Amino acid sequence: MKIKYRVSIPFYNREEKKNLLIAFDKNEISGFYGSFISKFEKNFSKFSDCKYGVSVNSGTTALHLGLLSVGIKKGDEVIVSTLTNMATIFAILYIGAKPVPIDIEKDSFNIDVNLIEKKINKKTKAILVVHLFGQPVEMNIVKKIAKKYSLKIIEDCAEAHGALYKNKKVGSLGDVGCFSFYANKIISTGEGGMLTFNKKLYAEKAKNLKGLAFGKQNKFMHRDIGYNYRMSNLQSALGCAQLKKINSIIKKKIFIANQYRINLKYNNIIKVPAAKPNTKNVYWMICVTIKDCSHKNIKKIMEFLLKKGIETREMFVPYNMQNFFLKQKVVFKEECPLANAVSKNTFYLPSGVELREFEIKYISNQLLRAVQKYA
Repeated sequence: MKIKYRVSIPFYNREEKKNLLIAFDKNEISGFYGSFISKFEKNFSKFSDCKYGVSVNSGTTALHLGLLSVGIKKGDEVIVSTLTNMATIFAILYIGAKPVPIDIEKDSFNIDVNLIEKKINKKTKAILVVHLFGQPVEMNIVKKIAKKYSLKIIEDCAEAHGALYKNKKVGSLGDVGCFSFYANKIISTGEGGMLTFNKKLYAEKAKNLKGLAFGKQNKFMHRDIGYNYRMSNLQSALGCAQLKKINSIIKKKIFIANQYRINLKYNNIIKVPAAKPNTKNVYWMICVTIKDCSHKNIKKIMEFLLKKGIETREMFVPYNMQNFFLKQKVVFKEECPLANAVSKNTFYLPSGVELREFEIKYISNQLLRAVQKYA
């Protein structure tokens, strides 16, 4: 069956092509020079209500440098939601630090902030929050805990560009914000990422580390163990064009979420998350949870939809359920039961910004048919 409705499709047009041609014509293609790099950093940090932006080549490297920039070291412990893309966990492990998984809230799928304090000890140095699927975490509580225990706050904003918590942009609420511009994100540079800061010292450290920590007077007298994490001028050219349409993209994402909610609201088996009070959810992907449905039947529902030309995607597997780490006995399946349950009966639907109202209705109707048959 030919897939007609993809989970996500990048939204590019003439502006992106125009910027790429400008960069090509000037031979500005690397990550060392080119006018689009600094422009993208400046404009994106401004969009995120931050003073400084440091571009990198992926969201994963943004997380790695974000942790390093605020001083996380080998042996430190970092509190983190168990339900996330594993890049969040890997970034902690790259340093030799220890991820401490926390279960989720039932309604938002975000970290349950009321469980954080129980996991803090002398080795705890940071809280890494994930604004999952575009829904901001309850940051006031996180900030109070961080202040009480002198912890750093790292925000994983890979899926939440432009999301608001009490009228403040994510990425500006902690010590560092980490964004992804992968092909399916709110805006995309193909691959790429960004760190946002309000503290100059942290921004300078991240900028130094991302470019192999070259020396100032003697370039090849390196100042630290650096990384080749630079975003190219070509990617930045795409980013500058994408950023001009980010508000319209977010508006369309919210429209799509509302349409799914309207089409599915009379079915009490299907749950579509809504924005929590005092937040703006940007709905990176539209997740649906099928209540009391086995993982086996979830697979059947997804297969049914695929036969109708509708692509879906399974929910992330929580850190505490990853076989690689279970074998090492660094995590245990039972420690995060809510995340375990959600990962088994939740998946996401086509969420690309070019979806039209009648197409969303078609996808919703096919989902209702599948649920009636298998749930």
